[in-house]
Amino acid sequence: MDETAATGDRDETVLTDDGVRLWATHTGGGAGEPVILCHGGPGLWDTLEEPAALLPDTPAYRWDQRGSGRSQRSGPYSTDRSVADLDAVRRHFGLERVTLLGHSWGARLALAYALDHPALVSGLIYVSGTGIDDDSTWHPAYKEAFHRKLGERRGRRERWEELRERGDGRTEAEDREYAILQWSVDFADRDRAREHAEAMATPWFGVNYTCNATIGAELRRPGATHGLRERCAALRVPVLIVDGEDDIRPRWSVDSLEGALPDVTRTMLAGAGHMPWTEDPEGFRTAVGAFLRGVSHRGDSR
Repeated sequence: MDETAATGDRDETVLTDDGVRLWATHTGGGAGEPVILCHGGPGLWDTLEEPAALLPDTPAYRWDQRGSGRSQRSGPYSTDRSVADLDAVRRHFGLERVTLLGHSWGARLALAYALDHPALVSGLIYVSGTGIDDDSTWHPAYKEAFHRKLGERRGRRERWEELRERGDGRTEAEDREYAILQWSVDFADRDRAREHAEAMATPWFGVNYTCNATIGAELRRPGATHGLRERCAALRVPVLIVDGEDDIRPRWSVDSLEGALPDVTRTMLAGAGHMPWTEDPEGFRTAVGAFLRGVSHRGDSR
């Protein structure tokens, strides 16, 4: 399919520069600021249909990263490769400048793209990220909170540990159960956490653990964050940071990013966890909608 082909509300195939096929889709409409959404993981698939639907007047472009979901299960896997794939999505849909909305690992990816291609980015929405300091600064606090919350429901932690021990020996059904148990701690509402995690796992495409481990190791290597603060300080792109107040990843981990950026707004959504649009959809819609209108106004003034 030609990179400048007209798009509609349908699934499309994006061909990367190294020949890997990526799944993508275009939803929404109107004259609003176009947004490409970058899902978390790595190794997962697009779970951002819900936040895209909260912005009905916004042309929204979603995709499965390479090796994940409906995209071709093929490496190599790295941040640089993911940045190049994101650019292939932008070019495929004929977008000159875009706003990026990244969630969790996708927030890191969107930030990396903005730092590499600032002239192509109108705005950046950084949702539930973990900042620009070394992972070792925040990960122990996250791990402690994860196990504490996992143990709040009787038998849940024991079952998760049992499935974890099976590793590659898990069946597909057990792999999905393992993911649901793990994802359930990402929601603030204890009574609906399992329901929300089930929704994330439906449909089920299977986690690409090789992709997850490869990029995870890259992000944890010594020097992985070297120079990030200085690069962020030079970024002349407006940024909105959106946090769920009850995210088990400590929100102070993002303080360094907020402090480094010259043009940044931050919104904390009370009663929301790692997927803040699920537990505070109106707060999410209001914050992101206002930011997009501001970005669009800046574009009209250029």
